[in-house]
Amino acid sequence: MDFNRLIERVRKILLTPNTEWPVIAAEPTTTSQLYTNYILILAAIPALAGFIKGSIIGFGVPFVGTVRLGFGTGITQMLLQYGLALGLVFVLALIIDALAPGFGGQKNQSQALKTAAYTYTAGWVAGAALILPWIGWLLALAGSIYGIYLLYLGLPHTMKSPPERSVGYTVVVFLIALVLSWIIGATVAVVSGAGAALSGGAIRTSSGNVKFDEDSGLGKLAAFGAKMEAAEKKMKAAQKSGDADAQAAAAAAMLGTALGGGDKVEALAPSVLKGFVPETLDGLSRTRFSAEKNRAMGMQVSIARADYGDGQGRSLHLEITDTGSAKGLMGMAAWAAIEQESETDTGYDKTYKSDGRLIHEKWDRESSRGEYSITLGKRFLVKVEGHADSVENLKGAVGSVDLAGLEALKSEG
Repeated sequence: MDFNRLIERVRKILLTPNTEWPVIAAEPTTTSQLYTNYILILAAIPALAGFIKGSIIGFGVPFVGTVRLGFGTGITQMLLQYGLALGLVFVLALIIDALAPGFGGQKNQSQALKTAAYTYTAGWVAGAALILPWIGWLLALAGSIYGIYLLYLGLPHTMKSPPERSVGYTVVVFLIALVLSWIIGATVAVVSGAGAALSGGAIRTSSGNVKFDEDSGLGKLAAFGAKMEAAEKKMKAAQKSGDADAQAAAAAAMLGTALGGGDKVEALAPSVLKGFVPETLDGLSRTRFSAEKNRAMGMQVSIARADYGDGQGRSLHLEITDTGSAKGLMGMAAWAAIEQESETDTGYDKTYKSDGRLIHEKWDRESSRGEYSITLGKRFLVKVEGHADSVENLKGAVGSVDLAGLEALKSEG
Protein backbone atom coordinates (compact mmCIF):
# COMPACT_ATOMS: atom_id res chain seq x y z
CA MET A 1 0.00 0.00 0.00
CA ASP A 2 1.51 3.32 -1.15
CA PHE A 3 0.18 5.93 1.31
CA ASN A 4 2.01 8.74 -0.47
CA ARG A 5 0.13 7.92 -3.65
CA LEU A 6 -3.14 7.69 -1.72
CA ILE A 7 -2.63 11.11 -0.11
CA GLU A 8 -1.63 12.65 -3.44
CA ARG A 9 -4.78 11.28 -5.12
CA VAL A 10 -7.01 12.59 -2.31
CA ARG A 11 -5.40 16.00 -2.50
CA LYS A 12 -5.75 16.24 -6.26
CA ILE A 13 -9.33 14.99 -6.51
CA LEU A 14 -10.38 17.49 -3.83
CA LEU A 15 -8.37 20.51 -4.98
CA THR A 16 -7.83 20.05 -8.73
CA PRO A 17 -10.67 17.71 -9.80
CA ASN A 18 -11.00 19.25 -13.26
CA THR A 19 -7.52 18.03 -14.21
CA GLU A 20 -7.51 14.87 -12.08
CA TRP A 21 -10.63 13.23 -13.52
CA PRO A 22 -9.08 12.72 -16.99
CA VAL A 23 -6.08 11.06 -15.31
CA ILE A 24 -8.38 8.79 -13.29
CA ALA A 25 -10.42 7.85 -16.35
CA ALA A 26 -7.31 6.88 -18.32
CA GLU A 27 -5.53 4.74 -15.72
CA PRO A 28 -6.15 0.97 -15.67
CA THR A 29 -7.41 -0.57 -12.43
CA THR A 30 -9.45 -3.48 -11.10
CA THR A 31 -12.22 -3.65 -8.54
CA SER A 32 -9.85 -5.38 -6.12
CA GLN A 33 -7.13 -2.76 -6.53
CA LEU A 34 -9.55 0.14 -6.09
CA TYR A 35 -10.98 -1.34 -2.91
CA THR A 36 -7.63 -2.36 -1.44
CA ASN A 37 -5.69 0.81 -2.24
CA TYR A 38 -8.41 3.41 -1.76
CA ILE A 39 -11.96 2.56 -0.73
CA LEU A 40 -11.17 0.32 2.26
CA ILE A 41 -8.99 3.02 3.79
CA LEU A 42 -11.02 6.18 3.22
CA ALA A 43 -14.42 4.64 3.96
CA ALA A 44 -13.14 3.80 7.45
CA ILE A 45 -12.70 7.48 8.40
CA PRO A 46 -16.33 8.41 9.23
CA ALA A 47 -17.00 5.04 10.87
CA LEU A 48 -13.92 5.35 13.10
CA ALA A 49 -14.68 9.01 13.89
CA GLY A 50 -18.21 8.07 14.91
CA PHE A 51 -16.88 5.38 17.24
CA ILE A 52 -14.37 7.75 18.85
CA LYS A 53 -17.01 10.42 19.35
CA GLY A 54 -19.67 8.04 20.70
CA SER A 55 -17.63 5.62 22.82
CA ILE A 56 -14.45 7.50 23.78
CA ILE A 57 -15.11 11.26 23.80
CA GLY A 58 -18.85 10.96 24.41
CA PHE A 59 -21.78 13.33 24.07
CA GLY A 60 -22.50 16.11 26.53
CA VAL A 61 -26.06 15.79 27.91
CA PRO A 62 -27.30 18.79 29.94
CA PHE A 63 -27.68 18.09 33.67
CA VAL A 64 -26.46 14.52 33.18
CA GLY A 65 -22.86 14.95 32.08
CA THR A 66 -20.91 13.09 29.43
CA VAL A 67 -22.70 10.07 27.99
CA ARG A 68 -20.74 7.41 26.13
CA LEU A 69 -21.97 4.39 24.23
CA GLY A 70 -20.75 1.05 25.50
CA PHE A 71 -17.72 -0.24 23.62
CA GLY A 72 -19.71 -3.24 22.40
CA THR A 73 -22.45 -1.04 20.97
CA GLY A 74 -19.92 1.42 19.56
CA ILE A 75 -17.89 -1.28 17.82
CA THR A 76 -21.04 -2.90 16.44
CA GLN A 77 -22.19 0.43 15.07
CA MET A 78 -18.76 1.20 13.60
CA LEU A 79 -18.36 -2.16 11.86
CA LEU A 80 -21.92 -2.11 10.54
CA GLN A 81 -21.55 1.42 9.19
CA TYR A 82 -18.20 0.54 7.61
CA GLY A 83 -19.49 -2.64 5.98
CA LEU A 84 -22.60 -0.98 4.59
CA ALA A 85 -20.53 1.94 3.28
CA LEU A 86 -18.30 -0.48 1.36
CA GLY A 87 -21.38 -2.10 -0.13
CA LEU A 88 -22.93 1.28 -0.94
CA VAL A 89 -20.00 2.24 -3.17
CA PHE A 90 -20.40 -0.95 -5.20
CA VAL A 91 -24.19 -0.63 -5.48
CA LEU A 92 -23.93 3.00 -6.55
CA ALA A 93 -21.35 2.00 -9.17
CA LEU A 94 -23.83 -0.50 -10.62
CA ILE A 95 -26.47 2.22 -10.77
CA ILE A 96 -24.09 4.70 -12.44
CA ASP A 97 -23.21 2.04 -15.00
CA ALA A 98 -26.86 1.10 -15.67
CA LEU A 99 -27.92 4.72 -16.16
CA ALA A 100 -25.07 5.65 -18.51
CA PRO A 101 -26.78 4.86 -21.87
CA GLY A 102 -29.86 6.86 -20.86
CA PHE A 103 -27.71 9.97 -20.60
CA GLY A 104 -25.66 9.39 -23.72
CA GLY A 105 -22.80 7.69 -21.88
CA GLN A 106 -21.03 4.35 -22.22
CA LYS A 107 -21.48 1.40 -19.86
CA ASN A 108 -18.25 0.41 -18.13
CA GLN A 109 -18.30 -1.16 -14.65
CA SER A 110 -14.68 -0.34 -13.90
CA GLN A 111 -15.15 3.34 -14.74
CA ALA A 112 -18.43 3.40 -12.79
CA LEU A 113 -16.67 2.14 -9.66
CA LYS A 114 -14.00 4.81 -10.09
CA THR A 115 -16.75 7.42 -10.35
CA ALA A 116 -18.47 6.25 -7.16
CA ALA A 117 -15.25 5.90 -5.17
CA TYR A 118 -13.75 9.28 -6.01
CA THR A 119 -17.11 11.05 -5.68
CA TYR A 120 -17.35 9.82 -2.08
CA THR A 121 -13.82 11.05 -1.27
CA ALA A 122 -14.96 14.47 0.00
CA GLY A 123 -17.61 12.95 2.25
CA TRP A 124 -15.23 10.35 3.66
CA VAL A 125 -12.51 12.89 4.46
CA ALA A 126 -14.98 15.35 5.98
CA GLY A 127 -16.30 12.47 8.10
CA ALA A 128 -13.34 13.02 10.44
CA ALA A 129 -15.14 16.16 11.63
CA LEU A 130 -17.81 14.03 13.33
CA ILE A 131 -15.49 14.04 16.36
CA LEU A 132 -16.19 17.75 16.83
CA PRO A 133 -19.29 19.13 18.63
CA TRP A 134 -22.34 20.43 16.76
CA ILE A 135 -20.27 21.90 13.94
CA GLY A 136 -19.06 18.43 12.93
CA TRP A 137 -22.22 17.55 11.05
CA LEU A 138 -21.96 20.82 9.11
CA LEU A 139 -18.49 19.88 7.88
CA ALA A 140 -19.68 16.38 6.99
CA LEU A 141 -22.56 17.95 5.08
CA ALA A 142 -20.16 20.27 3.25
CA GLY A 143 -18.10 17.27 2.16
CA SER A 144 -21.18 15.47 0.84
CA ILE A 145 -22.29 18.53 -1.10
CA TYR A 146 -18.85 18.94 -2.61
CA GLY A 147 -19.16 15.31 -3.70
CA ILE A 148 -22.03 16.35 -5.98
CA TYR A 149 -19.68 18.76 -7.72
CA LEU A 150 -17.04 16.03 -8.06
CA LEU A 151 -19.62 13.71 -9.61
CA TYR A 152 -20.69 16.37 -12.09
CA LEU A 153 -17.09 16.93 -13.20
CA GLY A 154 -16.28 13.23 -13.40
CA LEU A 155 -19.15 11.73 -15.39
CA PRO A 156 -18.10 13.16 -18.79
CA HIS A 157 -14.64 11.63 -18.37
CA THR A 158 -15.37 8.25 -16.82
CA MET A 159 -18.80 7.43 -18.32
CA LYS A 160 -18.36 9.49 -21.52
CA SER A 161 -21.66 11.31 -21.03
CA PRO A 162 -22.07 14.52 -23.07
CA PRO A 163 -21.35 17.55 -20.83
CA GLU A 164 -24.77 19.03 -21.59
CA ARG A 165 -26.45 15.90 -20.18
CA SER A 166 -24.23 15.55 -17.11
CA VAL A 167 -26.45 17.77 -14.96
CA GLY A 168 -29.43 15.42 -15.31
CA TYR A 169 -27.18 12.37 -14.88
CA THR A 170 -25.71 13.89 -11.70
CA VAL A 171 -29.11 14.75 -10.21
CA VAL A 172 -30.51 11.24 -10.73
CA VAL A 173 -27.41 9.53 -9.28
CA PHE A 174 -27.38 11.93 -6.32
CA LEU A 175 -31.04 11.30 -5.46
CA ILE A 176 -30.51 7.54 -5.55
CA ALA A 177 -27.36 7.85 -3.41
CA LEU A 178 -29.30 10.01 -0.94
CA VAL A 179 -31.96 7.33 -0.51
CA LEU A 180 -29.34 4.60 -0.12
CA SER A 181 -27.48 6.67 2.50
CA TRP A 182 -30.70 7.22 4.43
CA ILE A 183 -31.36 3.47 4.43
CA ILE A 184 -27.83 2.82 5.74
CA GLY A 185 -28.25 5.38 8.51
CA ALA A 186 -31.57 3.90 9.58
CA THR A 187 -30.14 0.38 9.47
CA VAL A 188 -27.15 1.29 11.64
CA ALA A 189 -29.38 3.02 14.19
CA VAL A 190 -31.83 0.12 14.42
CA VAL A 191 -29.34 -2.75 14.45
CA SER A 192 -26.85 -1.14 16.83
CA GLY A 193 -29.56 0.30 19.07
CA ALA A 194 -27.83 3.69 19.01
CA GLY A 195 -29.25 6.75 17.29
CA ALA A 196 -26.67 8.90 16.41
CA ALA A 197 -22.31 23.39 1.03
CA LEU A 198 -19.19 24.27 -0.01
CA SER A 199 -20.05 27.61 -1.47
CA GLY A 200 -19.31 31.16 -0.34
CA GLY A 201 -17.83 32.43 -3.60
CA ALA A 202 -18.14 32.58 -7.32
CA ILE A 203 -16.99 29.80 -9.60
CA ARG A 204 -15.71 31.00 -12.96
CA THR A 205 -15.14 28.79 -15.96
CA SER A 206 -12.84 29.53 -18.84
CA SER A 207 -11.89 27.16 -21.64
CA GLY A 208 -12.99 24.19 -19.60
CA ASN A 209 -10.84 25.08 -16.58
CA VAL A 210 -12.44 25.82 -13.22
CA LYS A 211 -11.10 28.74 -11.17
CA PHE A 212 -12.23 29.99 -7.78
CA ASP A 213 -12.20 33.47 -6.29
CA GLU A 214 -9.33 33.73 -3.82
CA ASP A 215 -11.65 34.96 -1.08
CA SER A 216 -14.22 32.20 -1.61
CA GLY A 217 -14.40 28.98 0.38
CA LEU A 218 -13.03 26.90 -2.48
CA GLY A 219 -10.32 29.48 -3.17
CA LYS A 220 -9.08 29.24 0.38
CA LEU A 221 -9.33 25.46 0.22
CA ALA A 222 -7.01 25.58 -2.79
CA ALA A 223 -4.56 27.69 -0.79
CA PHE A 224 -4.79 25.13 1.98
CA GLY A 225 -3.91 22.53 -0.63
CA ALA A 226 -0.61 24.28 -1.26
CA LYS A 227 0.33 23.65 2.37
CA MET A 228 -0.64 20.01 1.95
CA GLU A 229 1.52 19.79 -1.16
CA ALA A 230 4.53 21.13 0.76
CA ALA A 231 3.94 18.61 3.55
CA GLU A 232 3.61 15.88 0.95
CA LYS A 233 7.01 16.73 -0.56
CA LYS A 234 8.60 16.41 2.87
CA MET A 235 7.00 12.99 3.27
CA LYS A 236 8.37 11.84 -0.10
CA ALA A 237 11.85 13.05 0.85
CA ALA A 238 11.62 11.18 4.15
CA GLN A 239 10.56 8.01 2.35
CA LYS A 240 13.52 8.21 0.01
CA SER A 241 15.87 8.65 2.96
CA GLY A 242 14.82 5.31 4.42
CA ASP A 243 14.86 6.86 7.91
CA ALA A 244 11.89 5.42 9.82
CA ASP A 245 11.94 8.24 12.37
CA ALA A 246 11.96 10.87 9.63
CA GLN A 247 9.06 9.13 7.90
CA ALA A 248 7.04 9.05 11.11
CA ALA A 249 7.75 12.74 11.73
CA ALA A 250 6.77 13.65 8.17
CA ALA A 251 3.54 11.66 8.44
CA ALA A 252 2.70 13.41 11.71
CA ALA A 253 3.43 16.78 10.09
CA MET A 254 1.11 16.00 7.20
CA LEU A 255 -1.66 14.95 9.56
CA GLY A 256 -1.10 18.15 11.52
CA THR A 257 -1.39 20.16 8.31
CA ALA A 258 -4.63 18.43 7.38
CA LEU A 259 -6.25 18.85 10.79
CA GLY A 260 -4.66 22.06 12.01
CA GLY A 261 -4.48 24.06 8.80
CA GLY A 262 -0.70 23.97 8.79
CA ASP A 263 -0.17 24.70 12.48
CA LYS A 264 0.71 22.27 15.26
CA VAL A 265 -1.63 23.16 18.12
CA GLU A 266 -1.89 21.81 21.66
CA ALA A 267 -5.43 22.06 23.03
CA LEU A 268 -5.73 24.15 26.19
CA ALA A 269 -5.51 22.36 29.52
CA PRO A 270 -8.83 21.77 31.33
CA SER A 271 -7.62 24.06 34.11
CA VAL A 272 -7.35 26.93 31.61
CA LEU A 273 -10.84 26.39 30.24
CA LYS A 274 -12.18 26.29 33.79
CA GLY A 275 -11.18 29.94 34.17
CA PHE A 276 -13.78 30.86 31.55
CA VAL A 277 -16.65 29.05 33.29
CA PRO A 278 -18.47 31.64 35.48
CA GLU A 279 -19.88 30.91 38.94
CA THR A 280 -23.26 32.28 37.84
CA LEU A 281 -24.95 32.43 34.45
CA ASP A 282 -27.94 34.67 33.75
CA GLY A 283 -28.61 34.89 37.48
CA LEU A 284 -28.39 31.11 38.03
CA SER A 285 -25.86 29.44 40.34
CA ARG A 286 -23.45 26.80 39.09
CA THR A 287 -24.49 23.33 40.29
CA ARG A 288 -22.12 21.07 38.35
CA PHE A 289 -18.77 21.40 36.58
CA SER A 290 -16.41 19.13 34.62
CA ALA A 291 -13.50 19.58 32.22
CA GLU A 292 -11.49 17.09 30.19
CA LYS A 293 -8.97 16.77 27.39
CA ASN A 294 -9.19 13.98 24.83
CA ARG A 295 -6.72 12.74 22.23
CA ALA A 296 -7.68 10.57 19.25
CA MET A 297 -6.73 10.18 15.57
CA GLY A 298 -4.05 12.82 16.01
CA MET A 299 -6.64 15.26 17.33
CA GLN A 300 -6.80 16.96 20.70
CA VAL A 301 -10.08 18.38 21.98
CA SER A 302 -10.64 20.02 25.39
CA ILE A 303 -14.16 20.52 26.75
CA ALA A 304 -15.46 22.27 29.87
CA ARG A 305 -19.10 21.76 30.90
CA ALA A 306 -21.22 23.35 33.62
CA ASP A 307 -24.87 23.23 34.72
CA TYR A 308 -26.73 26.14 36.32
CA GLY A 309 -30.10 26.22 38.08
CA ASP A 310 -32.35 27.97 40.59
CA GLY A 311 -33.96 24.85 42.10
CA GLN A 312 -37.32 25.93 40.71
CA GLY A 313 -37.19 24.43 37.25
CA ARG A 314 -35.10 27.02 35.40
CA SER A 315 -31.76 25.65 34.20
CA LEU A 316 -28.96 26.27 31.72
CA HIS A 317 -26.05 24.20 30.44
CA LEU A 318 -22.76 25.78 29.30
CA GLU A 319 -20.19 24.04 27.11
CA ILE A 320 -16.84 25.51 26.04
CA THR A 321 -14.82 23.49 23.50
CA ASP A 322 -11.26 24.02 22.29
CA THR A 323 -10.91 22.13 19.01
CA GLY A 324 -7.12 22.39 19.41
CA SER A 325 -5.25 20.44 16.76
CA ALA A 326 -8.44 20.13 14.70
CA LYS A 327 -8.76 23.88 14.21
CA GLY A 328 -8.07 23.40 10.50
CA LEU A 329 -11.49 21.77 10.25
CA MET A 330 -12.96 24.79 12.02
CA GLY A 331 -11.30 27.03 9.48
CA MET A 332 -12.86 24.94 6.73
CA ALA A 333 -16.26 25.57 8.30
CA ALA A 334 -15.61 29.30 8.13
CA TRP A 335 -14.59 29.02 4.48
CA ALA A 336 -17.69 26.96 3.67
CA ALA A 337 -20.03 29.74 4.88
CA ILE A 338 -22.75 27.16 5.43
CA GLU A 339 -26.19 28.51 6.25
CA GLN A 340 -29.24 26.53 7.28
CA GLU A 341 -32.67 27.55 8.53
CA SER A 342 -35.86 25.65 9.32
CA GLU A 343 -39.19 26.63 10.90
CA THR A 344 -41.82 24.64 12.81
CA ASP A 345 -45.14 25.59 14.38
CA THR A 346 -43.40 26.20 17.68
CA GLY A 347 -39.93 27.43 16.85
CA TYR A 348 -36.92 27.47 14.55
CA ASP A 349 -33.40 26.15 14.02
CA LYS A 350 -30.80 28.09 12.04
CA THR A 351 -27.07 28.33 11.39
CA TYR A 352 -25.57 31.50 9.98
CA LYS A 353 -22.42 33.61 9.86
CA SER A 354 -22.13 36.99 11.59
CA ASP A 355 -19.00 39.14 11.87
CA GLY A 356 -16.88 36.22 10.72
CA ARG A 357 -18.28 33.90 13.39
CA LEU A 358 -20.41 30.83 12.75
CA ILE A 359 -23.55 30.86 14.95
CA HIS A 360 -26.11 28.17 15.66
CA GLU A 361 -29.44 29.21 17.15
CA LYS A 362 -32.43 27.05 18.10
CA TRP A 363 -35.63 27.91 20.00
CA ASP A 364 -38.88 26.15 20.90
CA ARG A 365 -41.64 28.48 22.15
CA GLU A 366 -43.80 25.65 23.45
CA SER A 367 -41.21 24.38 25.94
CA SER A 368 -39.36 27.72 26.32
CA ARG A 369 -36.15 25.84 25.62
CA GLY A 370 -33.38 26.57 23.18
CA GLU A 371 -29.70 26.71 22.28
CA TYR A 372 -27.25 29.40 21.23
CA SER A 373 -23.70 28.58 20.05
CA ILE A 374 -20.89 30.70 18.66
CA THR A 375 -17.40 30.04 17.25
CA LEU A 376 -14.40 32.13 18.27
CA GLY A 377 -11.11 32.52 16.45
CA LYS A 378 -11.95 29.56 14.18
CA ARG A 379 -11.01 27.37 17.12
CA PHE A 380 -13.33 27.70 20.14
CA LEU A 381 -17.01 26.84 20.49
CA VAL A 382 -19.18 28.31 23.24
CA LYS A 383 -22.71 26.93 23.67
CA VAL A 384 -25.52 27.59 26.13
CA GLU A 385 -28.76 25.59 26.11
CA GLY A 386 -31.71 25.15 28.42
CA HIS A 387 -34.87 26.85 29.68
CA ALA A 388 -35.17 30.62 29.35
CA ASP A 389 -37.70 33.38 28.80
CA SER A 390 -36.45 33.85 25.24
CA VAL A 391 -33.50 33.11 23.00
CA GLU A 392 -32.21 36.58 23.91
CA ASN A 393 -31.54 35.27 27.42
CA LEU A 394 -29.38 32.52 25.94
CA LYS A 395 -27.49 35.04 23.81
CA GLY A 396 -26.94 37.15 26.91
CA ALA A 397 -25.71 34.11 28.83
CA VAL A 398 -23.14 33.37 26.12
CA GLY A 399 -22.17 37.04 26.14
CA SER A 400 -21.49 36.90 29.88
CA VAL A 401 -18.61 34.49 29.21
CA ASP A 402 -15.28 36.24 28.63
CA LEU A 403 -15.46 35.71 24.87
CA ALA A 404 -12.77 38.27 24.07
CA GLY A 405 -10.37 36.67 26.55
CA LEU A 406 -11.02 33.21 25.13
CA GLU A 407 -10.62 34.35 21.54
CA ALA A 408 -7.32 35.99 22.46
CA LEU A 409 -5.97 32.48 23.12
CA LYS A 410 -6.63 31.30 19.55
CA SER A 411 -2.90 31.06 18.87
CA GLU A 412 -1.94 29.47 22.19
CA GLY A 413 -0.56 25.95 22.33
